[in-house]
Amino acid sequence: MRHIGLTYFLTVCFSFFVYTIYAQDSKVYSLNAEWRLHIGDIKDAEKESFNDSIWKQVTLPHAWNENESFAKAIHEHSTNIVWYRKHLILPTNVPLDKVFLEFEGARQGAEVYLNGQFIGRHENGVMAFGMDISKAIKRTQKNIIAVRTDNSWSYREKATNSTFQWNDRNFNANYGGLPKNVWIHFKPRVYQTLPLFSNLGTTGVYTYAKNIDVKKRKLDLFVESQVKNESNQAQSGKYSVEVRDADGKLVKEFSQPYSIASGQTKILVAKAQLQNVNFWNWGYGYLYTITTKINNTANTNDIVETKTGFRKTAFSGGMVYLNDQVLMMKGYAQRTSNEWPAVGLSVAPWLSDFSNRLMVESNANLVRWMHVTPWKQDVESCDRVGLMQMLPAGDSEKDVTGRRWEQRKEVMRDAIIYYRNNPSVLLYESGNESISEEHMDEMKVIRDQYDPHGGRAIGSREMLDSKIAEYGGEMLYINKSARHPMIATEYMRDEALRKYWDEYTYPYHKNGEGPLYKGNDASDYNRNQDSFAIEAVNRWYEYYKVRPGTGDRVSSGGLNIIFSDSNTHFRGKENYRRSGEVDAMRIPKDAFYAHQVMWNGWVEPDPKGLHIVGHWNYAEGTIKDVHVISAGEKVDLFINEKKIGEGQRSLEFLFNFPNVKFEKGTLKAISYDASGTKLNEKILRTASEPYRLKLTYQHGKNGLYADGNDMVLVEVEVLDKEGNRCPTATNMIDFKFIGPMEWKGGIAQGSNNFILAESLPVEAGVNRVLLRTLYNQTGEVKLTAHANGLLSDEVSWKVEPIIINNGLFEKSSKLNLPSNLDRGEGLSESPLKVKRITLPIKFATAGANQDKVVASFDDNELSDWVNDGKMQTAWIEYNLSKTDFIDEIDVKLNNFRSRAYPLEIYIDDKLVTDIVTKTTLGYYTITLPRTKGQKVKIKLKGASYTAQENLHAEIGGKRLDDGVSRNDANAKGTLSIIEIDIHKKL
Repeated sequence: MRHIGLTYFLTVCFSFFVYTIYAQDSKVYSLNAEWRLHIGDIKDAEKESFNDSIWKQVTLPHAWNENESFAKAIHEHSTNIVWYRKHLILPTNVPLDKVFLEFEGARQGAEVYLNGQFIGRHENGVMAFGMDISKAIKRTQKNIIAVRTDNSWSYREKATNSTFQWNDRNFNANYGGLPKNVWIHFKPRVYQTLPLFSNLGTTGVYTYAKNIDVKKRKLDLFVESQVKNESNQAQSGKYSVEVRDADGKLVKEFSQPYSIASGQTKILVAKAQLQNVNFWNWGYGYLYTITTKINNTANTNDIVETKTGFRKTAFSGGMVYLNDQVLMMKGYAQRTSNEWPAVGLSVAPWLSDFSNRLMVESNANLVRWMHVTPWKQDVESCDRVGLMQMLPAGDSEKDVTGRRWEQRKEVMRDAIIYYRNNPSVLLYESGNESISEEHMDEMKVIRDQYDPHGGRAIGSREMLDSKIAEYGGEMLYINKSARHPMIATEYMRDEALRKYWDEYTYPYHKNGEGPLYKGNDASDYNRNQDSFAIEAVNRWYEYYKVRPGTGDRVSSGGLNIIFSDSNTHFRGKENYRRSGEVDAMRIPKDAFYAHQVMWNGWVEPDPKGLHIVGHWNYAEGTIKDVHVISAGEKVDLFINEKKIGEGQRSLEFLFNFPNVKFEKGTLKAISYDASGTKLNEKILRTASEPYRLKLTYQHGKNGLYADGNDMVLVEVEVLDKEGNRCPTATNMIDFKFIGPMEWKGGIAQGSNNFILAESLPVEAGVNRVLLRTLYNQTGEVKLTAHANGLLSDEVSWKVEPIIINNGLFEKSSKLNLPSNLDRGEGLSESPLKVKRITLPIKFATAGANQDKVVASFDDNELSDWVNDGKMQTAWIEYNLSKTDFIDEIDVKLNNFRSRAYPLEIYIDDKLVTDIVTKTTLGYYTITLPRTKGQKVKIKLKGASYTAQENLHAEIGGKRLDDGVSRNDANAKGTLSIIEIDIHKKL
């Protein structure tokens, strides 16, 4: 009896022991801390016994060549075999049945070892991947994680010997090693899987809404979770969902029972209706937290938290709808690296918000990452700031076949699974060039398999004639469509240093001065601030004039390349790309404010938008043109309250005041509406002599933590005695700091671009520097700035501690980052203003090639009608469905970038105008005296001629597009119409 009693007692105790282990809730920790790094391959580095004590200590995310960011041109970024090692003892207050590693990415290939055992390999260089280390991990002893990385530009996939198309020296900055976060997940045997298909083959949680009613603020919420049972017996319990709003208030709780067999993988689905929904929107990053829990008979909880938002989308009629309203796409094609000097892409989470929110503050609503999938931190950041995303897989410049196409599909699959809960992801991009219909269909199948309910369109660049793609749009050009939306994916390649105001301001950079690019004139890539801002207006105007509301076929918008100066392919004088509307430290250029004026609206801009280009600090006697950007109808300019004139309006938004003589004091612009009512005013003041420095500390609102990755951004300005910034100051600033942080510095024009220098100049009176925290080192930091002849300044701050559990921690710098709600809910915008209607064409007749006339109005910009090259046949006549008033004609002519066409326009056989077209990036608008009629005839009245040389070449030497593939340059009597739209204005 004693023996039986003892057995019973031991059994009870063992059961209690098992219960206490199993009762621990799942947990995820940052694995970023206390890594060691060695540059170069080294034998036996994966082994437990290897001595890494002399290796460099680093905290992830950390690219081993991060200091080269902006110091070296992209094609000079260093490559090598680099080892990362971490010593790890598991905590005891977590479930240890299942242990997973989550790498947000590695560059390019990574081989992962645990305690000398090979665990797995990942090679695409951009996407997240997971590793199941449950069998190899030591629960109570020290573990060694070793990762061998290889960031060779010519890296080849081990199994196939194939290269990766997007491992490209032009656009994919090579920050090697482990430049993204690493996490460790502790889970029980019955658990919700991770959304990491590579290596793990799992899909995680999927949240989506159906029956969305924006006006009534309600929807049906579905929450799916893939669950695995890796215990040795069937399990049952409760699958529960909690929904919390942005303030953390529980707004819905629902659950259902589940059962799952041993060894089974199963998708559980729970649904409920949500009322009083706050919808995610542009500039309104409202997010909910959805907590899914798996509770089983052993009282084990596997808990997953998913941040998401709800919005309603549609893509039809050539337009994008968000929450039932038409929204013209306005934004940037930003390099996926989104890098900063001497740091690369591995910035603190708040700094990602700072940068991405600036896009929203310039009134962008969409960012297209180029040309590879962005990292998780930027995707989550766009959720918070309210910035929609066009999300690519991986590409370079063309469709591919074989293994390289399979690689792209795999990245798309992984990206969709990883990011399908992020409300800011609106568009999946299948290629940076057009892809075949067969390939487009394959991509749609992937989207429909893994994200069938997310309200996201999938397409590719170009796809102008695709019947399958759900959006398209060329690179630099204007496309219109009555079917799927056409969004230009990277317009305006011009470059300009922030340092150069104009030709009248030191250092007196002559606009356009710089070296040739591929033997061609490169003045577009060496602009100053004045001409860069003007070009921003010029380029956007072509999209704006064919915006939604201007006919049946419209442009859905365009994305300016790029937002911030980038350590990627360049065409100008510097060794990095300066196409940004902000510089590498995110200091705005004047083009930033140009977009702020033109883009402040869903389609039509707020008429109050107003900006004076440049500054008002010149030598006495200087005479220059002043430019004002306004969304109003009229602008007056005043010097010291004396009116000097009314602006000459062009390009809708640009008001020019030629030959203005500088006088010290104030330069004021006042804008008015069509009735003369004042809308807004802006003032520039002449600053006096530089007097003092001013430092401004910036950090995320969630605090500054010693996690080894958190950062501080400090701005330095040169001010006069009145506190005005001195816009022409170029003083050298000497910085000194004390405290537990690492200096990363800033950037300026000069030797090595001043990367990591502790002395660097202000440019246009301002600059910024970065400092990074050190792991587990806390305390006060003081930064001082000195400049000869100026009063110094200093600023101080405190680094807060983090809570560590055996070297693991929750990433405090990521937690509690606030959402941007500045633009408001955006659910009561004015309805789309219809400016003109398209008059339907019934049929057409032509002087030649009658069988091709439909191609000129078939809503396909890859086809055209062309005559036979003879002047007498260079005409086409369109018969409308009925007689109506005719006001404007939009026509896309072949060689639209380079050729001018003398044309006569007849309505019902009456000559109403003759014009010579100008070169465009797509459509030329012919304005007619309002005429009633039914027949519209376009006739070439003289030989077309070259109006602008089409010399610009792509990075590979390919000449930029100029219409259909046929070249009509030498056909003087040729009239070729790609598309025509005939309109009546309302």
